Amino acid sequence: MNINKRKRYLKIIEQHKGIIFKVTRSYCKSEFDREDLAQEILAQIWRSLDTYNNDLKMSTWLYRVALNVAISFYRKDKSAAYKHTEIEDKLLTYNMDEEAENKQSLIKLYEFIHELNDIDKAVLLMYLEGESQSEIATHFSISVSNVSTKINRIKQKLKQSAA
Repeated sequence: MNINKRKRYLKIIEQHKGIIFKVTRSYCKSEFDREDLAQEILAQIWRSLDTYNNDLKMSTWLYRVALNVAISFYRKDKSAAYKHTEIEDKLLTYNMDEEAENKQSLIKLYEFIHELNDIDKAVLLMYLEGESQSEIATHFSISVSNVSTKINRIKQKLKQSAA
């Protein structure tokens, strides 16, 4: 194993693990499924690390990897054998209570997110993470105005569900 790649990987995961857990929490309802998806995302990040394009922000690239894995995760044939990579336990620890002061609001937000289609989930997560509409548009190969429309529609749905 390349020790430099391993150090770089561990540093990236430590700095950006919130992205992984936001994606897994948004796409999976059960803790078991979230852990399984997190493992798949972490493994794909490892496999793809050498192809990282420095033109992208690291967070944008991580979202791209995590969302692509999440979207295809349940479309796979569950009977297929998965290749698991051994990953240190400390990478998988994350306290969701640190994400928001109001736990009830966070629960409601994730319930709302679970009701969105896969693309809208991804757009919302990237938007909430502070990614620009241009970066989101590039990720999905759609126009910036399409991203803006999606975000506005998601906000309207959220307002309606809160009422």
